[in-house]
Parts: sequence; structure tokens; C-alpha cells
Amino acid sequence: MFRADSRSALFAACVFAAACAGKPHGAATRVIIPRGASFAQAADSLARTGLIGSPKLFRLYGRFSGGDRNIKPGTYLLKHGTPWKDIVSALNGGRGLVNTITIPEGYTLLQITPLLARTLKVPADSVQAAVRDTALLARLDIPSATLEGYVFPDTYAFPVGTTARQAVREMVYSFERRWNPEWDSSLQDLKINRNDLVTMASIVEKEARLPEERPVIAAVYYNRLRRGMRLQADPTVQYALGHHVGRVLYKDLAVESPYNTYLHKGLPPGPVASPGVASLAAAANPANVPYLYFVATRDGHHEFRMTLDEHTSAIRQVRATTPKKKPAPRMVALASTGTSGRSAATRSTTTASRNAGSAARTTTKTPAKTVSKTVSKSTGTAKSTGTVKAAPKKLTTGTSSTKKRASSRTTTTSR
Repeated sequence: MFRADSRSALFAACVFAAACAGKPHGAATRVIIPRGASFAQAADSLARTGLIGSPKLFRLYGRFSGGDRNIKPGTYLLKHGTPWKDIVSALNGGRGLVNTITIPEGYTLLQITPLLARTLKVPADSVQAAVRDTALLARLDIPSATLEGYVFPDTYAFPVGTTARQAVREMVYSFERRWNPEWDSSLQDLKINRNDLVTMASIVEKEARLPEERPVIAAVYYNRLRRGMRLQADPTVQYALGHHVGRVLYKDLAVESPYNTYLHKGLPPGPVASPGVASLAAAANPANVPYLYFVATRDGHHEFRMTLDEHTSAIRQVRATTPKKKPAPRMVALASTGTSGRSAATRSTTTASRNAGSAARTTTKTPAKTVSKTVSKSTGTAKSTGTVKAAPKKLTTGTSSTKKRASSRTTTTSR
């Protein structure tokens, strides 16, 4: 009996000694404790990440110490070597608990602001103030009023209590860490500054669907800049509108804004979204191709062309391969009437309105330069190819594309 008690006491002492040993070191590791998880399940999660060695001994320690009764769910950041007593204390008190947020590539500040405010549980006004941090704007030499394009798209784990300013600074620091020093030499070759490159990368981010096409899309826009042509990039129109639209309409091309590259030559004043590393690399290293136009196809790839005539032909080919929706069937209603016993058939026919896509037509005008455009009769959707007249403005020269991912934008303008 005495021996059994001694062994138990010795075992408990060893467990508590192991619980107090160790010293935190290295980078913090993220571990998720699901809502409703038991202490045993938490021990298994900690063991999978290597934060504890033996989940069985850890469970025994939790039982002996009483720390297994009140753990808080959530995402924790804990360092390897942290003593068990500190891990249990963190799980009980919610210390080390973090809020996780993912910023997708191509998101704008208009989309990031409410997402970050909701994650940090802070007012949206504080996030709006943080993205106008004058110290960060000056350090990055950003000429615009906000950090648009420099809030790097990534997954972040912010400790509970993180302020909007602290979070935004961490996201901007992430941009600086991801910036490749080799891109600085590209700036000299391309004769642009870093803000120009980030702006180009943001347009590429919004346009590209296939990774291998990013450098080619960047090359098209650089080629147009060198020739003094307007970029006519749909993402800049979306940004100029100041709110998300399902697709860019012909009337939208006339919106007055320095970001509207259908009206103004050169790059817009700043980025129109947050580009990822792939788009930044494409903007820094555009493909060596002569293309000036591109149009998106149904499967997401683009057809690139050198001349307006070739581009117009490509648009026709893309349109020809797009399945047309069948018109709605004609409805015939029969009714029997008459008090004299006679039966009369009254036929009522309704013709369904044409689908916006099938109603599209191509017209050509030549007021000053060749104009090739497609306008949906029912919606006024613009599908411009080459020069586009955005009444009441002057004719402008267009480039490319229809599309975009659902999370950020969808356009129907092809240049």
C-alpha cells in the first residue's frame, strides 16, 4: 500500500516537473481549439503541432491541476518549449488567443475595411483612419491618400486586442517583406517607379485568370503605354465607379475619374486592388511579346492580338463559340366563352424578350478612327474592341477583356 502511494506520488511529481520544465523559443505556432472541444481533443491538437510531447501525460497533468475544466476555444499562437502550466493557463484564460483573417488577392480597401473591422471587432472608422496612416504613406513614398494596393493579401493571425492601426501596419510590413529587391532594377529598365509597378500589378491581378498569362497581360499594357494608347482597362473603370458592379456597362465607360483609363492616358494615380506576389513579379518582368489587345474566352484564357483587325476577328470567333440561349417558348392560352352554347377559342400569344447576350450586334463607325463596338440592346452593356466612343466624351483607343472572379468583379467589356 505504501509502495503504491509512493509510486503515485513519484509519478505525479514527475508529471508536474515536466509541466514546469522548458523555455519558450522560436516562432509561435498556430493551434486551433475547436468550439466544444474537450481537454483531451485539445491535447491531441497540441501534440500534432509539436507543442507537447505526450498527450496522455498532458491530459493527466490537466486532470491533476484542474486545468482541464475550463478551456476557451479559438486560435492560439504558442511557442515550442512553453511549459505545460503556461499552456494550460493560456487555454483557461484565453491568453495567446488570436483572430485570423484572410485577405484574398485582388481585394480593394472597400472590401478589406469591413472584413478587418469585423475580425478585430473595431469600428470601421478606425480601419479607414489606419489605411490613411501618413507615416506609412511617407515611408513607402505613396502619392495617393490611402494604402490601396499595399495592404498585402495573405492570412494573418492577430492577437485579441490588436488595434486597426497595428493590424494595418503588420499587413503593410508584409508587403515590404515580400518585395523582391530584384524588382528595383526592373523599375529602371521599365522607366517607372514602385507605385507605378504596384499599380500595374493591381490591374494584372484583376484581369488574369491563368497564372501563365500574367506576364503577357502586363506586356500588353506596357506596349500600349509606350505607344501613347489609352490602357482601357476594365478594372480601372470598376474602381472609378466607387462601388462593385456585376459587369461594366457601356455607360460606365464615361464615368469621370482620373482612374478611368478609357478617358485618360497613362496609368491611374494608384493601385486599384491588392496584388499578390505573382502579379507583382509579372509587372516587374513582363513577357517579350508585341501584343496590343486581348479578349477573354469562356474557359478563362485570353486571345492576344497585335492589330485592331485581328482583335476584332478574335472577338467574332469568341462570340461564335459562345452558346446562345434558346428564346422562351410561345405560350398559347385557350378559353371557352359564350352564353349561347357556342365555343370560341381565344388565342393569346406572348413573345419572350430576347436575351441580352443574344441581342448583341457589332457595328462599325469611323468618325475619326475605326470604331468596333458591341452594345447589348436591352442592357446597354459595352463590349468594345479598338476605339470606343464613350458619349459625350471623345473617342478613345481600347484594349481588352471580359471577365473576373466572382469574389471581386465581373465585367463584360472586351477591348
